[in-house]
Amino acid sequence: MRSFPATRAIAALMIREVATSFGRTPGGYLWAIAEPLAAVALLAGLFSLAFEVPPLGQGFALFYASGYLPFALFSDLAQKIGVALRFSRPLMAYPAVSWLDALLARFALNLLTHTVVVTLVLATMLAWAGLRPADPLMVLTALALAASLGLGIGTLNAYLFERWPLWERAWSILNRPAFLVSGVLFLPDAIPPPYRDWLWMNPLTHVITTMRVALYDGYRPEGWMPLYPLAIALVPLVLGLMLLRRDGRDLIWRG
Repeated sequence: MRSFPATRAIAALMIREVATSFGRTPGGYLWAIAEPLAAVALLAGLFSLAFEVPPLGQGFALFYASGYLPFALFSDLAQKIGVALRFSRPLMAYPAVSWLDALLARFALNLLTHTVVVTLVLATMLAWAGLRPADPLMVLTALALAASLGLGIGTLNAYLFERWPLWERAWSILNRPAFLVSGVLFLPDAIPPPYRDWLWMNPLTHVITTMRVALYDGYRPEGWMPLYPLAIALVPLVLGLMLLRRDGRDLIWRG
């Protein structure tokens, strides 16, 4: 049985990443909380100057947090899992550490980090405004959908980044417009057809909508399908795992 050695390897990789990612900068883990807070505050401040009320609810900060936080979870997982082989390559010289351990360690640590950040940020904003989420369990659903999509895309990226290094730069460029077309700054149901139908083809739109359904009572837009992102995530996840199983070791040693 490899389960116990694999668990130890994943835990060791997670501890190493905590030390390397957060232990070398002043404040450490506090930056993981400060960064999304600053992004949400900037968005809320800018749009409050142009509009009297947000597209949903009364607070700009909560509205943009409901879009930015799940998007950041997806984006961070897709990128960090994508470079997991490169990050953990020195340790994969040991037989007990596999490419799958590297992917799972990055997924687990970053999912845990973002879950803590989302919980703290949303709890603080809701308490400050004297509000309660419409469906607390749906908040977890939104995070699970964002994490599933990030894991699927990240697993495929882990193969593509190593096989074709140019794809890493292309992915960075292609991922930037996703922030604008995923409903972070607006409600997709407020967009006129046929553009609205195009937006609903984006799984991130459904992820962000799930978070807003969880936070805002009575919000159930037509076209929202919460299981759609999960179905989409399975495709790159299965493809990425198959390709890494076939070529994972070769990619590691080639690098």
